[in-house]
Formats: sequence, structure tokens, C-alpha cells
Amino acid sequence: MGYDGISLQNEVSVGKIYSIHYFEYMNDFSFDGEAHDFWEFICVDKGEVSITAGTRLRTLKQGEIAFHEPNEFHDVHANGTIAPNLVVISFQCDDPAMDFFRKKTFLIDDTERNLLADIIIEARRCFDCRLDDPYLQNMPQKPADMFGAQQLIRLYLEHFLIHLIRRHSNPVVLRRLPGRDSFGPMTKKSDTELFHRVTDYLESHLCSHITIHQICKDNLIGRSQLQKLFRAQCHMGIIEYFSLMKINAAKEMIRTNRLNFTQISEQLGYTSIHYFSRQFKKLTGMTPSEYASSIKAMAERRR
Repeated sequence: MGYDGISLQNEVSVGKIYSIHYFEYMNDFSFDGEAHDFWEFICVDKGEVSITAGTRLRTLKQGEIAFHEPNEFHDVHANGTIAPNLVVISFQCDDPAMDFFRKKTFLIDDTERNLLADIIIEARRCFDCRLDDPYLQNMPQKPADMFGAQQLIRLYLEHFLIHLIRRHSNPVVLRRLPGRDSFGPMTKKSDTELFHRVTDYLESHLCSHITIHQICKDNLIGRSQLQKLFRAQCHMGIIEYFSLMKINAAKEMIRTNRLNFTQISEQLGYTSIHYFSRQFKKLTGMTPSEYASSIKAMAERRR
């Protein structure tokens, strides 16, 4: 018998990517603003910023995302106290479904946060530029480090937009799975909640030197379960994750420009400034001094 194939319908199709940025701004950074004929969104990964969208002025806090429709003027300003981390992506999409995002802000969930992280990862694989330069207008391409990187960016971004529309348009109904006594998503939700509990614990101990044994004891979790949880959630071991948290905290302190490197090292519980510097370069590819000079230089380019 013959088979009739089905041409799948596209509700959201991303045509072009104009920029993918992950910014680590100084606490006094200010971007005067612009308007362009394509979509853009800004998502606060850490801290908070003030933005203008057309005639509207508002503050975006951690986990919030704002969409700028084509030809809408927009700017962004740090608040002078907090050094923010931002994801900014601009793209072309002409589908009617995009009307949903006009003049909208949302609080993203874990799925959407992970999709943004995947986009950043793939962008680093196929674009030959830093993703933290706010004045870069064109993204030079390079041979992708891994197969399909550009296509995955489009797929992840389309998934991200569809997920937002679905989540804010339709209530989530949990359906009992056949042959099971519980609802399907519960195990994944439980793992996510446990992961957040442990990362909150790590956040509260950033100034300490803690061991895996202590983490397991204080959070009532087995060592193998803990390691498996972090491999599944963020593809790294828990000590590697904790080291990255410390360095990210150090980067924010550097951008806030209130403490010197020795004071930052001491505040984060490092045994010496030399060990702190080695760890910083290992995880960022730059020394603390090189990082500070790089961030400040980009801020000065606007002044």
C-alpha cells in the first residue's frame, strides 16, 4: 500500500539570528538604546536592570524576560549597586504567533532556562567572537566545533518561544500514566527541587570550604545520588559546580568594583590569593586582572 507523508506545520520559524549575547555588566553600565527591524529579548540571569521598551520603563529582576518587538526603542541600565548577568538574543521571525510577545514580560521556568543555556553553548561552538561584547553588531562564523550547532540554535530558540506561548496560554494538566500510581512529571520535579535545594545550600556556603561528605550529611542525600543528580542537571560534578559558583561570585564582585582581589579571595574562602588566581584562570581563561581590564574596557567604549 502507498504511504502519504505529512508536511509538518510550522507555527514559529526563526529565519535569521542577529546576535546572541551573555553579558556580565559592571554595576554602573548604561546602554543608551537602539531600535531595529527584528525581535529581541533580554533575560536577567542574575541581579536586576532597568529597561525602556518604547515608552514603558520597568525593572527586570532575576529570571524575568522582556521582549522588544521590531522597531521598538529599547535601552538597559544597571542600577549602580548590582552587577547583572544578562542573556540578550535578537532574531528574525515573521510568523503571526509572535504577536503573543508584544509588550510582554515573563518569569522563565527551568525548561526555558535550560534552553537558553543550550543556545549559549551552541553559539560558542559556531561563532568566532566573544558573547559578552555589547557593541558587536555582526557575529563572525567559524567551522562549528560540533555537528549541527547552527541548526540546534534555531531549534532551541523555536522550542523556547513555543514553550513560553504554551505555558502562558494553556493550563498544565497532569495525566496519570498507564500502569503507574503517580503522575508522570513528579520524579523529574522532585529531582529539580532537590537540585535547587542543594544549590541554595552551596550558595549559602560560598565563603566556606566544604566537602562532599559535609554536603551529603547536611542535605540527607547519598554521595552517588548527589553526583548523579548534578551530572544529570548540569553535566558536571558537584565540586566543579561549587568552584564555578565561587568564580562567578568573584566575577560579580570584581564588576561591582568595591573589593580588591585579596579581599575577594578571602571573602570566598580561598586559602591564598595565588590559589584563587589559578582557579579563576582555569575556569575563565583569564586572570582576575585580565577579566577586570576586559570588562572595564568594554564599559569605557560607550563613554
